[in-house]
Amino acid sequence: MYKLKLTAVGNSSGVILPKDVLAKLKVEKGDVVYLTETPDGFRITPYDPAFETQMDEARRIMKKRRAALRELAK
Repeated sequence: MYKLKLTAVGNSSGVILPKDVLAKLKVEKGDVVYLTETPDGFRITPYDPAFETQMDEARRIMKKRRAALRELAK
């Protein structure tokens, strides 16, 4: 568990993530992270949840239309 302190950033507030947390998330300065609400609280992740939803739908369509996609690939 990490204790984070809120810091003033202009008219907003920000959180400084420790170096080892950034390494575990595999992000660096300038990267985008996503904060999502979960039943237990909040989750910070470098992965876009909306993109994951789109990929699940794409996988479903590719599985359903496998023969057509195979023909198009020829």
